[in-house]
Amino acid sequence: MNRELKRVSLVIFVMFLSLFISSTGIQVISADDLATDQRNVRSIYDSYKTQRGSILVDGKPIAESIPVDDVYRYNRVYSDEMYSSVTGFFSLYQGATGLESATNSYLTGQNSSQFFEQINALLSGTPVAGASVELTIDPDVQKAAWDALGNKKGAVVAINPTTGNILAMVSKPGFDANELAVHDGATSNANYKALIEDEDGPLLNRAYSELYAPGSVFKLVVAAAALESGEYTADSTFPNPSKYTLPGTSTVVMNSGEGKCGGAATVSIADALRLSCNVPFAQLGIALKQNRISSQAGLFGFSKNIEFPMTSVASVYPSGMDDAQTGLSAFGQFDVRVTPLQMAMVSAAIANKGVLMQPNLIENVLTANLSVLHQPSPSVFSQPMSATTAKSMTEMMVGAVSNGVSGNARISGVEVAGKTGTAQNGTDQPYTLWFTGFAPANNPQVAVAVVIADGGGLGQSGRGNSLAAPVAKKVMQAVLKK
Repeated sequence: MNRELKRVSLVIFVMFLSLFISSTGIQVISADDLATDQRNVRSIYDSYKTQRGSILVDGKPIAESIPVDDVYRYNRVYSDEMYSSVTGFFSLYQGATGLESATNSYLTGQNSSQFFEQINALLSGTPVAGASVELTIDPDVQKAAWDALGNKKGAVVAINPTTGNILAMVSKPGFDANELAVHDGATSNANYKALIEDEDGPLLNRAYSELYAPGSVFKLVVAAAALESGEYTADSTFPNPSKYTLPGTSTVVMNSGEGKCGGAATVSIADALRLSCNVPFAQLGIALKQNRISSQAGLFGFSKNIEFPMTSVASVYPSGMDDAQTGLSAFGQFDVRVTPLQMAMVSAAIANKGVLMQPNLIENVLTANLSVLHQPSPSVFSQPMSATTAKSMTEMMVGAVSNGVSGNARISGVEVAGKTGTAQNGTDQPYTLWFTGFAPANNPQVAVAVVIADGGGLGQSGRGNSLAAPVAKKVMQAVLKK
């Protein structure tokens, strides 16, 4: 009898232990993930019981919840469409995107770090107040990026290279999040349907969720791989024909303008970057081989989903290529695909003496009584190159702006480092236009990437220097107050 009782007691003990472990995991370890899961409809409804925290830029709300006279008590209000790529939207009917989703647990007061506030609210019978999230965005830089992009489809990302803080993030076209925040289901759903069916894709965040052919801005990655290999310097030269037939194929690579790169019999890596020549970079890529380029790209963040705290689409450097495909990839063609955030990170690493900082959008998180709940510290993402390589890369990029094909990024009295790109997308498809760089070159305060899709409305006539570089210039000027 005692033996049977012990067995039953042991089974009951194991069951209680399992229940304790499971409930602890749900309430503590998985609480934040469950609160932000878009399938958790109850959490969305519950979030309307409290006043959702504000999203702040320079102390002013760009998203806030105001009292209303309906069953939901509060309605989300957004101040300006230029922040739609940052805030995303919060809707009773469509859930949440962007920062509204990524920081939902803070905004609703359900983050595990707010445990004692939750207990106090439970004992007092009053709902816990949502925390406010202060961003690293500079409103002047954000507006400069928004205005400079105009009515062109594309994106801008600006980063402080020494901290990783994001100063501006713009995606166009944007959208009015207020249209989705309304409490009328028919209206909200109709507005959402219209946005989804809009061929310009306003709900798509082009800054970190869309991949583009990089074209010549990818030459920065290849040049860094060459210098880091120890086998090349900026002065290393390659044969300089006007045309180059890729190995094993009949495919001919030509430079822009279809002439030689500078006119001499050979051309250095520095001049090839300054003049953005495809022929020498195809040769360099084949000589380096795809594994070395892939490794270098990985150090910059390729193949990784980067959290800042939203999560980016991973940029792609393809594998399994033959020499001809590797040659094409070396000037950003074939199947190379990148986000603007990724290209801003490439320039930021070069600007910061070879050290790439973790991108970050949150300055701090404040409780309702304004005490700091969370304050991210700058952290290193990786070190893609040595300080020596970064210095050489900077000098080459300065040459591209001051005396090369990226001249439309020049700022009077400021030394700018940069690189343009004009990526092909198919025989009859419009080009994708790029600029990435930083300023001032000797004491960088901002690294920027600009992408303009669909040729900026000019089909195959637009160029990175003519359309993307002037946008970047205005963003850099806003940071430097020039």
